[in-house]
Amino acid sequence: GILQHPDGTVLKQLQPPPRGPREQEFYNKVYDSDCCDSILLELREYLPKYFGVWSPPTAPNDTYLKLEDVTRKFNKPCIMDVKIGQKSYDPYASAEKIQQQVSKYPLMEEIGFLVLGMRVYHVSSDSYETQNQHYGRSLTKETVKDGISKFFHNGYCLRKDAIAASIQKIKKILEWFEGQTQLNFYASSLLFVYEGSCQATTVRLSDVTLADKRGVPKGLLSGGDILEYNNNIHVINSTENGKIEASVSKGFSKFYALHKKAYSKRHHSQLSLKVENLEQDNVWKSSTCITQEHLNGNVIPQLEKVFCHMPAEIKESANVEVRMIDFAHVFPSNTKDEGYIYGLKNLITVLQNILDN
Repeated sequence: GILQHPDGTVLKQLQPPPRGPREQEFYNKVYDSDCCDSILLELREYLPKYFGVWSPPTAPNDTYLKLEDVTRKFNKPCIMDVKIGQKSYDPYASAEKIQQQVSKYPLMEEIGFLVLGMRVYHVSSDSYETQNQHYGRSLTKETVKDGISKFFHNGYCLRKDAIAASIQKIKKILEWFEGQTQLNFYASSLLFVYEGSCQATTVRLSDVTLADKRGVPKGLLSGGDILEYNNNIHVINSTENGKIEASVSKGFSKFYALHKKAYSKRHHSQLSLKVENLEQDNVWKSSTCITQEHLNGNVIPQLEKVFCHMPAEIKESANVEVRMIDFAHVFPSNTKDEGYIYGLKNLITVLQNILDN
């Protein structure tokens, strides 16, 4: 299993031989301080950082891989584990092992990936929805698109910004695979993480109708709202019921960010719109107040129109991580990893279809 180290890294217990030593050898090779192989040096960009092995003082024979916690920078991390490739067994697997793996998900060869699990933050209920490997194995060629889209739905709308950013990151990994012939990966996964709270959603000022500009002191919003700092993201605690508080920078930045706080139906809706100046070190210069009347009635659908259908050119700025994990079945090769490439391409196609439709 995965454990948390007090220093903020995660600890993955080494599996029994040969899988555990093989994964350790892979990390040691990629992160060797003397490594000058450009293929492996680029590969580091797509993996969690590796900090060697660790053993607890009370059990020196237990070995753990010490790895970067990819989720640590997120406030409400949404996480999905997707196994990539047409085969989840390696070239040295016995006939029995092959049959066992194929029977788990017979569609692996056709679809090229398998959802092993997901954890999605729902803004509306301030809670997480989880799905295990049985959910992924229930997905067919016809239902896999809807099955994947569930990961990007926050209870209010589809997070198209996170989908677009994920596609861009997968494409970078695909480029790496297209350019290397020294390693083949089996039963390896992509770990997807995006920010579930809407603080990281980005929009343009031109997409919102703003009124009643007036100046306020830096760090202080109208109604006495105090600007807080949370994971390097400004958060507005609104004190005025039924209003959306917005702070608008007069700088030249095209990018602005939203923080939306919402409660379940039995509570009042309270939403905070914030605008972040990305070019002047987050200096807040003026404030705007938009009442529900300005948004023509129900505030949630209006915000969905503005924030859940963002221009394509800014969607890739969403706070998203896509990293390769699980390397117990990585083997030397002299050919392209066609099975992994097939899986990546098909996953990109599915995500693009979700985005387009």
